[in-house]
Amino acid sequence: MTTNKVGSPQTTVHLSLQGKGGVGKTLVASILVQYFRERGMTVYPVDTDPVNHSLAQYRELGVERLDVVRDGRVDQRQFDVLLERLLTESGLFVVDSGASTFIPLWHYMLENHVLDYLRKSGRRIVVHSVITGGQALADTLSGFTDVARTTGERSIVVWLNEYFGHIQQDGSPFREMAAYRDNEQKVLGAVGIARRNQDTFGRDVEEMIASKLTFAEALRNGQFSIMAKQRLKIVRDDLFEQLDALNLDEPPRTAAVVPSGTREKTTLAS
Repeated sequence: MTTNKVGSPQTTVHLSLQGKGGVGKTLVASILVQYFRERGMTVYPVDTDPVNHSLAQYRELGVERLDVVRDGRVDQRQFDVLLERLLTESGLFVVDSGASTFIPLWHYMLENHVLDYLRKSGRRIVVHSVITGGQALADTLSGFTDVARTTGERSIVVWLNEYFGHIQQDGSPFREMAAYRDNEQKVLGAVGIARRNQDTFGRDVEEMIASKLTFAEALRNGQFSIMAKQRLKIVRDDLFEQLDALNLDEPPRTAAVVPSGTREKTTLAS
Protein backbone atom coordinates (compact mmCIF):
# COMPACT_ATOMS: atom_id res chain seq x y z
CA MET A 1 0.00 0.00 0.00
CA THR A 2 1.25 3.46 -0.84
CA THR A 3 1.92 5.66 2.16
CA ASN A 4 1.49 9.23 1.07
CA LYS A 5 1.10 10.94 4.41
CA VAL A 6 0.94 14.68 4.93
CA GLY A 7 4.25 15.91 6.27
CA SER A 8 3.04 19.20 7.71
CA PRO A 9 0.05 20.55 9.65
CA GLN A 10 -0.98 22.80 6.76
CA THR A 11 -4.72 23.03 6.28
CA THR A 12 -5.94 21.93 2.86
CA VAL A 13 -9.56 22.37 1.82
CA HIS A 14 -11.04 20.24 -0.96
CA LEU A 15 -14.34 21.64 -2.24
CA SER A 16 -16.65 19.48 -4.36
CA LEU A 17 -18.57 22.08 -6.35
CA GLN A 18 -21.02 21.70 -9.23
CA GLY A 19 -24.28 23.48 -9.90
CA LYS A 20 -25.88 20.49 -11.62
CA GLY A 21 -27.33 17.83 -9.35
CA GLY A 22 -27.08 14.08 -9.89
CA VAL A 23 -23.77 14.09 -11.78
CA GLY A 24 -21.58 12.39 -9.16
CA LYS A 25 -20.47 15.33 -7.04
CA THR A 26 -21.11 13.57 -3.72
CA LEU A 27 -19.50 10.42 -5.10
CA VAL A 28 -16.38 12.49 -5.79
CA ALA A 29 -16.38 13.85 -2.24
CA SER A 30 -16.76 10.34 -0.80
CA ILE A 31 -13.93 9.02 -2.98
CA LEU A 32 -11.66 11.84 -1.79
CA VAL A 33 -12.36 11.07 1.87
CA GLN A 34 -11.74 7.36 1.29
CA TYR A 35 -8.57 8.02 -0.69
CA PHE A 36 -6.97 10.32 1.86
CA ARG A 37 -7.77 7.97 4.72
CA GLU A 38 -6.42 5.01 2.77
CA ARG A 39 -3.21 7.00 2.39
CA GLY A 40 -2.97 7.48 6.15
CA MET A 41 -4.33 11.01 6.46
CA THR A 42 -6.83 12.38 8.95
CA VAL A 43 -9.77 13.88 7.08
CA TYR A 44 -12.66 16.06 8.23
CA PRO A 45 -15.62 15.65 5.84
CA VAL A 46 -18.36 18.32 5.88
CA ASP A 47 -21.76 18.12 4.15
CA THR A 48 -23.43 21.45 3.32
CA ASP A 49 -26.25 20.01 1.19
CA PRO A 50 -29.47 21.29 2.82
CA VAL A 51 -31.73 18.95 0.83
CA ASN A 52 -30.26 15.45 0.83
CA HIS A 53 -27.16 15.51 3.05
CA SER A 54 -25.95 12.78 0.71
CA LEU A 55 -22.36 12.67 1.94
CA ALA A 56 -23.53 12.40 5.56
CA GLN A 57 -25.39 9.21 4.61
CA TYR A 58 -22.02 7.45 4.35
CA ARG A 59 -21.96 6.52 8.03
CA GLU A 60 -18.45 5.07 7.95
CA LEU A 61 -17.03 8.44 6.88
CA GLY A 62 -18.12 10.28 10.04
CA VAL A 63 -19.37 13.33 8.17
CA GLU A 64 -20.29 16.56 9.94
CA ARG A 65 -23.52 18.17 8.73
CA LEU A 66 -23.67 21.92 8.35
CA ASP A 67 -27.26 23.16 8.35
CA VAL A 68 -27.37 26.29 6.20
CA VAL A 69 -31.15 26.66 5.75
CA ARG A 70 -33.05 29.21 7.81
CA ASP A 71 -36.76 29.92 7.25
CA GLY A 72 -36.80 27.87 4.07
CA ARG A 73 -33.84 29.54 2.36
CA VAL A 74 -30.06 29.26 2.33
CA ASP A 75 -28.70 31.68 4.94
CA GLN A 76 -25.20 32.56 3.75
CA ARG A 77 -24.24 33.65 7.24
CA GLN A 78 -24.24 29.98 8.22
CA PHE A 79 -21.18 29.56 6.01
CA ASP A 80 -19.35 31.65 8.63
CA VAL A 81 -19.40 28.54 10.84
CA LEU A 82 -17.55 26.55 8.20
CA LEU A 83 -15.00 29.30 7.56
CA GLU A 84 -14.38 29.64 11.30
CA ARG A 85 -13.23 26.02 11.34
CA LEU A 86 -11.14 26.32 8.20
CA LEU A 87 -9.36 29.39 9.58
CA THR A 88 -8.75 28.17 13.12
CA GLU A 89 -8.12 24.43 12.75
CA SER A 90 -5.36 22.50 11.03
CA GLY A 91 -6.02 19.45 8.90
CA LEU A 92 -7.48 18.19 5.67
CA PHE A 93 -11.11 19.08 4.96
CA VAL A 94 -13.40 17.71 2.24
CA VAL A 95 -16.50 19.85 1.79
CA ASP A 96 -19.46 18.66 -0.27
CA SER A 97 -21.98 21.27 -1.40
CA GLY A 98 -25.40 20.44 -2.78
CA ALA A 99 -26.59 21.77 -6.13
CA SER A 100 -28.94 24.11 -4.27
CA THR A 101 -26.04 25.60 -2.29
CA PHE A 102 -23.61 25.92 -5.21
CA ILE A 103 -24.60 29.48 -6.16
CA PRO A 104 -25.06 30.80 -2.58
CA LEU A 105 -21.78 29.25 -1.41
CA TRP A 106 -19.76 30.47 -4.38
CA HIS A 107 -21.25 33.98 -4.16
CA TYR A 108 -20.45 34.00 -0.44
CA MET A 109 -16.87 33.02 -1.16
CA LEU A 110 -16.48 35.69 -3.84
CA GLU A 111 -18.22 38.49 -1.94
CA ASN A 112 -16.19 37.84 1.20
CA HIS A 113 -12.90 37.27 -0.68
CA VAL A 114 -12.78 33.86 0.99
CA LEU A 115 -10.27 32.22 -1.35
CA ASP A 116 -7.71 35.02 -0.93
CA TYR A 117 -8.30 35.12 2.81
CA LEU A 118 -7.77 31.37 3.18
CA ARG A 119 -4.62 31.43 1.06
CA LYS A 120 -3.16 34.38 2.96
CA SER A 121 -3.90 32.44 6.15
CA GLY A 122 -1.77 29.56 4.87
CA ARG A 123 -4.66 27.38 3.69
CA ARG A 124 -4.55 25.59 0.36
CA ILE A 125 -7.76 25.34 -1.68
CA VAL A 126 -8.50 22.64 -4.27
CA VAL A 127 -11.82 22.75 -6.15
CA HIS A 128 -13.21 19.54 -7.63
CA SER A 129 -15.60 19.99 -10.55
CA VAL A 130 -17.49 17.15 -12.26
CA ILE A 131 -17.94 17.10 -16.02
CA THR A 132 -20.31 14.42 -17.30
CA GLY A 133 -21.38 13.17 -20.69
CA GLY A 134 -24.92 12.99 -22.01
CA GLN A 135 -27.61 15.61 -21.48
CA ALA A 136 -25.87 17.19 -18.48
CA LEU A 137 -22.70 18.05 -20.43
CA ALA A 138 -23.65 21.68 -21.11
CA ASP A 139 -24.74 22.30 -17.51
CA THR A 140 -21.59 20.77 -16.02
CA LEU A 141 -19.38 22.70 -18.43
CA SER A 142 -21.16 25.86 -17.30
CA GLY A 143 -20.56 25.03 -13.64
CA PHE A 144 -16.87 24.36 -14.32
CA THR A 145 -16.55 27.63 -16.25
CA ASP A 146 -18.22 29.66 -13.48
CA VAL A 147 -15.69 28.40 -10.96
CA ALA A 148 -12.66 28.63 -13.28
CA ARG A 149 -13.36 32.25 -14.26
CA THR A 150 -13.43 33.38 -10.65
CA THR A 151 -10.45 31.55 -9.22
CA GLY A 152 -7.02 33.07 -9.54
CA GLU A 153 -4.71 30.07 -9.54
CA ARG A 154 -4.22 26.53 -10.77
CA SER A 155 -6.48 24.81 -8.25
CA ILE A 156 -9.21 22.88 -10.10
CA VAL A 157 -9.35 19.10 -10.44
CA VAL A 158 -11.74 18.05 -13.20
CA TRP A 159 -13.56 14.75 -12.76
CA LEU A 160 -14.54 13.36 -16.16
CA ASN A 161 -17.52 11.14 -15.39
CA GLU A 162 -18.51 8.96 -18.36
CA TYR A 163 -21.36 7.19 -16.55
CA PHE A 164 -24.00 9.00 -18.64
CA GLY A 165 -22.02 8.80 -21.87
CA HIS A 166 -18.74 9.77 -23.48
CA ILE A 167 -17.67 13.34 -22.84
CA GLN A 168 -17.62 14.88 -26.29
CA GLN A 169 -18.87 18.11 -27.82
CA ASP A 170 -19.23 18.10 -31.60
CA GLY A 171 -16.87 15.14 -31.65
CA SER A 172 -14.20 16.86 -29.54
CA PRO A 173 -12.96 15.56 -26.15
CA PHE A 174 -12.92 17.82 -23.11
CA ARG A 175 -9.37 19.08 -23.57
CA GLU A 176 -10.32 20.41 -27.03
CA MET A 177 -13.48 22.19 -25.84
CA ALA A 178 -13.52 25.96 -25.46
CA ALA A 179 -14.41 25.63 -21.76
CA TYR A 180 -11.11 23.87 -21.10
CA ARG A 181 -8.94 25.83 -23.54
CA ASP A 182 -10.13 29.15 -22.06
CA ASN A 183 -9.36 28.00 -18.50
CA GLU A 184 -6.51 25.53 -18.97
CA GLN A 185 -4.22 27.56 -16.69
CA LYS A 186 -6.66 27.01 -13.80
CA VAL A 187 -6.71 23.19 -14.08
CA LEU A 188 -4.48 21.25 -11.72
CA GLY A 189 -5.32 17.90 -13.30
CA ALA A 190 -8.08 15.43 -14.08
CA VAL A 191 -9.49 12.14 -12.85
CA GLY A 192 -11.37 9.91 -15.24
CA ILE A 193 -14.38 7.88 -14.11
CA ALA A 194 -14.41 5.47 -17.05
CA ARG A 195 -17.58 4.08 -18.55
CA ARG A 196 -17.30 0.33 -18.08
CA ASN A 197 -19.64 -2.59 -18.74
CA GLN A 198 -22.98 -1.44 -17.31
CA ASP A 199 -24.22 -4.98 -16.64
CA THR A 200 -21.28 -5.78 -14.37
CA PHE A 201 -19.15 -2.82 -13.23
CA GLY A 202 -22.04 -0.38 -13.59
CA ARG A 203 -24.47 -2.37 -11.46
CA ASP A 204 -21.85 -3.08 -8.81
CA VAL A 205 -21.03 0.60 -8.40
CA GLU A 206 -24.72 1.56 -8.46
CA GLU A 207 -25.50 -0.89 -5.66
CA MET A 208 -22.58 0.37 -3.61
CA ILE A 209 -23.64 4.00 -4.03
CA ALA A 210 -27.32 3.24 -3.36
CA SER A 211 -26.36 1.53 -0.11
CA LYS A 212 -24.05 4.46 0.78
CA LEU A 213 -21.15 2.10 1.30
CA THR A 214 -17.48 2.93 0.97
CA PHE A 215 -15.28 0.70 -1.15
CA ALA A 216 -13.84 -0.84 2.01
CA GLU A 217 -17.31 -1.63 3.36
CA ALA A 218 -18.43 -3.12 0.05
CA LEU A 219 -15.36 -5.34 -0.08
CA ARG A 220 -16.24 -6.63 3.39
CA ASN A 221 -19.98 -6.87 2.74
CA GLY A 222 -21.61 -10.23 2.15
CA GLN A 223 -24.17 -8.81 -0.29
CA PHE A 224 -21.52 -8.57 -3.03
CA SER A 225 -20.26 -11.66 -4.86
CA ILE A 226 -16.58 -12.50 -5.17
CA MET A 227 -16.42 -11.15 -8.73
CA ALA A 228 -18.41 -8.03 -7.84
CA LYS A 229 -15.81 -7.29 -5.18
CA GLN A 230 -13.04 -7.86 -7.70
CA ARG A 231 -14.65 -5.33 -10.06
CA LEU A 232 -15.11 -2.77 -7.28
CA LYS A 233 -11.46 -3.21 -6.35
CA ILE A 234 -10.47 -2.52 -9.97
CA VAL A 235 -12.52 0.70 -9.96
CA ARG A 236 -11.14 1.81 -6.59
CA ASP A 237 -7.52 1.12 -7.53
CA ASP A 238 -7.88 2.96 -10.83
CA LEU A 239 -9.28 6.08 -9.14
CA PHE A 240 -6.74 6.02 -6.32
CA GLU A 241 -3.84 5.63 -8.77
CA GLN A 242 -5.05 8.67 -10.71
CA LEU A 243 -5.28 10.67 -7.48
CA ASP A 244 -1.76 9.55 -6.55
CA ALA A 245 -0.51 11.06 -9.81
CA LEU A 246 -1.96 14.45 -8.87
CA ASN A 247 0.06 14.74 -5.61
CA LEU A 248 -2.84 16.52 -3.93
CA ASP A 249 -0.97 16.85 -0.64
CA GLU A 250 1.70 19.00 -2.32
CA PRO A 251 1.54 22.47 -3.93
CA PRO A 252 1.27 22.21 -7.74
CA ARG A 253 4.63 22.70 -9.42
CA THR A 254 3.88 21.81 -13.04
CA ALA A 255 1.18 22.37 -15.59
CA ALA A 256 -1.62 19.85 -15.91
CA VAL A 257 -2.56 17.94 -19.02
CA VAL A 258 -6.14 16.74 -19.23
CA PRO A 259 -6.35 13.36 -20.99
CA SER A 260 -8.25 13.06 -24.23
CA GLY A 261 -10.23 10.13 -22.83
CA THR A 262 -11.01 9.14 -19.27
CA ARG A 263 -9.32 5.76 -19.72
CA GLU A 264 -5.97 7.52 -19.95
CA LYS A 265 -4.23 8.37 -16.73
CA THR A 266 -3.86 12.02 -15.84
CA THR A 267 -0.29 13.18 -16.40
CA LEU A 268 1.71 16.21 -15.42
CA ALA A 269 3.71 18.09 -17.99
CA SER A 270 7.45 18.39 -17.45
